[in-house]
Amino acid sequence: MSVAIVGNGVAQNSRTDKVQTYVMENPYPVEKIVPPTGTKVKNVILMIGDGMSLMHVYSAWTANRGKLYLENCEATGLSKTYCANKLVTDSGAGGTAMAIGQKTNYHSVGVDVNGNPQPSLIKLAKQKGMSAGVAVTCRLWDATPADFCCHNTDRDNEDEIIADYVNCEADYVVGGGAKKFENRKDGRNIFKELEQKGYQVARSWEECKNLKSGKIFAVTDSVDTPLPAERGDRLAQSSLKGIELLNQNPNGFFMMIEGSQLDDYGHFNDLDLLMQETHDFDRTVGKILEWAAKDGETLVVVTADHETGGLTLIDGDKDKGEIKCKFSTTGHSGVMVPVYAFGPGAELFTGIYENTDIFHKIKSLLNL
Repeated sequence: MSVAIVGNGVAQNSRTDKVQTYVMENPYPVEKIVPPTGTKVKNVILMIGDGMSLMHVYSAWTANRGKLYLENCEATGLSKTYCANKLVTDSGAGGTAMAIGQKTNYHSVGVDVNGNPQPSLIKLAKQKGMSAGVAVTCRLWDATPADFCCHNTDRDNEDEIIADYVNCEADYVVGGGAKKFENRKDGRNIFKELEQKGYQVARSWEECKNLKSGKIFAVTDSVDTPLPAERGDRLAQSSLKGIELLNQNPNGFFMMIEGSQLDDYGHFNDLDLLMQETHDFDRTVGKILEWAAKDGETLVVVTADHETGGLTLIDGDKDKGEIKCKFSTTGHSGVMVPVYAFGPGAELFTGIYENTDIFHKIKSLLNL
């Protein structure tokens, strides 16, 4: 795909600023999920739609005939996503703010502005005796999973980031990126090192889903997981599998789930794949909310790290599931992003606040 830099420095391609039409041929039903009435927060599940803005949500809502599982969340807020040294952030700094509770520099993962590693919610949960996990649809050297599990001043140091997973204390990790775990320039086999750390290493989703207990590190694909239409409900399955395993700990758990490839299709200005990925994420949200409603002691927070693509909904027809949209950039934009919350503690997530506050609210609710 051709990408050019125009006079204002904004990356564009052949699709930028062109009207695209998407019609959702097979809308999915959305059930009403009633939030639990209790106040105890034993578990927290943080769900990140990478690059997902209100415009992505409203476009997906329109395409699905005016229904989304996200609307079951009883609390809504707005998060300010700028990072320490740039107004428009990336997933490294944007995710790190939620992972460690500090603004950091553009492209940093899991470190403060001085490059010092900081404990993430994964680490803090483990220190308290809780379980912790991560489930994503991207390669594990990508920024968001690295924000919670690794530490580096530059997200592009991919081999170093993968090696850092050996020191990650998460009990359950699922994603792609197998090609950087072995046959490395440094001669290390990260899979073998993870096994030495007590992990059961799964190389496919089929292998992973048959494991019943213990620490699991599943790298199911060479790079990213397949397109939404090819992988089916893998994100929902891997998330629920993680919850099943982590919930065996009577002390509770923290889990981060990412709908990773919304960001990619925003960068590509591909409305069709963007909507497929957004709807997959929303259906995953639905499965998680259903589980949390039955559990009664789990807070679910759904948000984004930034907006991607400068998406604008310019027309459509809710009854036909049709949307007409434009993208203004192949990069990120600087808008605030929505925060949705469901379950005990949800009321704390209303209002307008810094992305770092998401960390501090979760940390306080779990007494980390």
